[in-house]
Amino acid sequence: MTESPHGPDHGAETKINTDVPQSARIWNYWLGGTDNYEVDRIAGDQYVALYPGIVPIARAGRYFMDRAIRFLAAERGVRQFMDCGTGLPTMDNTHEMAERAAPGTKVVYVDNDPLVLAHARALLTGSGEGRTAYIDSDLHDTKTIMAKAAELLDLSQPVGLMLIGVMGHIVDPGEALGVVRGLMEPLASGSYLILHDSTDTNEAFNAAQRAYDETGAIPFRLRSPEFIRGYFDGLEMEEPGLVTSGAWRPEVGGEAEELPTLCGVARKP
Repeated sequence: MTESPHGPDHGAETKINTDVPQSARIWNYWLGGTDNYEVDRIAGDQYVALYPGIVPIARAGRYFMDRAIRFLAAERGVRQFMDCGTGLPTMDNTHEMAERAAPGTKVVYVDNDPLVLAHARALLTGSGEGRTAYIDSDLHDTKTIMAKAAELLDLSQPVGLMLIGVMGHIVDPGEALGVVRGLMEPLASGSYLILHDSTDTNEAFNAAQRAYDETGAIPFRLRSPEFIRGYFDGLEMEEPGLVTSGAWRPEVGGEAEELPTLCGVARKP
């Protein structure tokens, strides 16, 4: 049964801003979803015109997420996941991936976009064996997030913390590192960080992102591989380490596509 014990419910839709593009809605558009507005489709198309690789990046993040969840559930026995920066529902959400890998797995989503919140009520429904919950909170506020998570998950047991394509929204670099540490610190030994982020190694990508930031949307920072590696400080990387999206445990017959991304899965000692 889906729960959302924290945050507003009724009337959430009235807070939706359709005057400027929103990243959750644009990514939904790039992934083939329908929960977006004209302003998002225009911004999304403009981005693609400058850097067509953004659509493969969006898809690669989902594919990595699926492989990482299956790996942790099947090979490491993780039965709790917290997906921060959930975004809008599309095909194969985190709770669906997790329950296919291990029925009864608990999933908590964290986001503060009003449209995401509205859809969470209707669509994020786990099976009867599991428990899917939603925390309405800003990623900057890690203390509030973890206090609420403690009511929904057993933090004495391992948790898979997922940060898929969201850390660029924390514009200040010091704060970005602090967010990851603030979320990981309360988690038990044996918990995992699952992180996917885009890098600043492709100039066309950088130019497209600068143009997007000028639309008035919430900005996003592409970061260096060295900086992204810092998110994993103090953690034990699983093989194959910090690699581009397609190179992380690719499926048999799959291609390790080279994209300006990095991802990894690392265990808290």
